[in-house]
Amino acid sequence: MNQIEFALSGITKSYGPVKVLADLSLNVKTNSIVAFLGPSGCGKTTLLSIIAGLKAPDQGQVTGVGNKPISYLFQEPRLLDWLTVGENLAFVLKDHIPRFELSERIDYYLEQMEIAAYRDTYPRKLSGGQRQRVAMARALAYPSRLLLMDEPFKSLDLSLKWALMTRFLKLWAAAPRTVILVTHDPKEALLLADEVYVLTPKPAVIKSHHVINIPRPERKPTALSLLQLEQQITAELIRN
Repeated sequence: MNQIEFALSGITKSYGPVKVLADLSLNVKTNSIVAFLGPSGCGKTTLLSIIAGLKAPDQGQVTGVGNKPISYLFQEPRLLDWLTVGENLAFVLKDHIPRFELSERIDYYLEQMEIAAYRDTYPRKLSGGQRQRVAMARALAYPSRLLLMDEPFKSLDLSLKWALMTRFLKLWAAAPRTVILVTHDPKEALLLADEVYVLTPKPAVIKSHHVINIPRPERKPTALSLLQLEQQITAELIRN
């Protein structure tokens, strides 16, 4: 049985008179991928910020994160345009990886994301999909215990989304870490996650919790078992 990586206890957050999160409590298992699904504006990004320690909850606490290294993958790539692709990775890695390992680590993750040919290219010369590959390589190359993903596949076309999710899972399987994924797409959550939490509109509470027992090799977009779960979760979101 997996150990608990961290826990949320009674997390509540408001912005002025608007309450966005209401008494959220759950445990996240070590090296699991946990997805949060919910309507736009329900507080999913706020929840990630609280887990990362970037925002404080009004009530409740996050335990078990402490000083653990965290990497963050956003919907937009957030690359440094004045640095090359390789330099973007080196910028976040240089204080955490021995110098003699740095270049090899950068090459490995760029190769895995099929973007190695652009190591010396500046981000402004890349397509949107290429930029997101670089951002994913950077997030995965960072030696974190916890990876937070804020709708990183949202703006991608279906073929590229599937390719990046497949690459991501391959790298995660080779070097597991605990992952929190925020998304609005049930299929995306079901293809990636071990557990899925469906949130209500704000103030967000947990509406349902699904443990995904389908082995990942069997999780294809057209698999009947996955489609049935997708329909169930989609219905829950619509009824929000």
